[in-house]
Amino acid sequence: MADFIKITEQASRYRHLETMSVKEILTHINKEDKTVPLAIEGVLPQIEKLVVTIVDKMMAGGRLFYIGAGTSGRLGVVDASECPPTYGVPHGLVIGLIAGGPKAITQAVEFAEDSLEQGWKDLQAYRVSEKDVVVGIAASGRTPYVIGALNKCREAGIITGSISCNPGAPVSNAADYPIEVVVGPEFVTGSTRMKSGTAQKLVLNMISTSVMIRLGRVEDNKMVNMQLTNDKLVDRGTRMVMENTGLTDYQQAHNLLIQFGSVKKAVEAWLKK
Repeated sequence: MADFIKITEQASRYRHLETMSVKEILTHINKEDKTVPLAIEGVLPQIEKLVVTIVDKMMAGGRLFYIGAGTSGRLGVVDASECPPTYGVPHGLVIGLIAGGPKAITQAVEFAEDSLEQGWKDLQAYRVSEKDVVVGIAASGRTPYVIGALNKCREAGIITGSISCNPGAPVSNAADYPIEVVVGPEFVTGSTRMKSGTAQKLVLNMISTSVMIRLGRVEDNKMVNMQLTNDKLVDRGTRMVMENTGLTDYQQAHNLLIQFGSVKKAVEAWLKK
């Protein structure tokens, strides 16, 4: 641990931010943000290995857990919560846990991330087992809440992954499939909700999207299992039904979609006629 370099905490490359014009601030932030996808490109093989493992476990009836604190935890909760409406999977297939519980999604809960035991307790509430995969998210790579949970998972024979933004991060040692996206110092020193958060969000998008595609929740390039939770999605689904069935009557396609509840089921029912 002594030689662990916390690049995420190093001083910003920019000085005297308060003297910059708004244009200068935005330009510099944008310049830094452009480096994030390139950093992710370098770890695509590690992301691929984790995704393949998650798909295998889910096909065998397992679940995917994200666990993190602060911004990292919030990003995991967001990614997990978007899977059911986007891909029509059951709630509870992808689960996001954050140190401090639901309150911490909108309010900082002091010292919640410092417990080595609480992460595992939170996972146990969901009866986590060796059928599941647990991915720890920690920009610094040293969050006790996350590291403690992953170490306990290992002891229980549960496959683990991690997403961090420092090389040689301690959390990587607790993960079977570590991913380290090194994006360098933040524009505002130590503000890991910026580039580090962006990197984590992009990696989470890649994981959940590729997993759902491999699980058959996407056909061609369409979200055929999305939940019809608002007028925009109903309209999109109706047009997808028209495209896939050859129907030219919008209302007929709309009625078919509403009857069966998803594009996939509506199209299958129509094609069986």
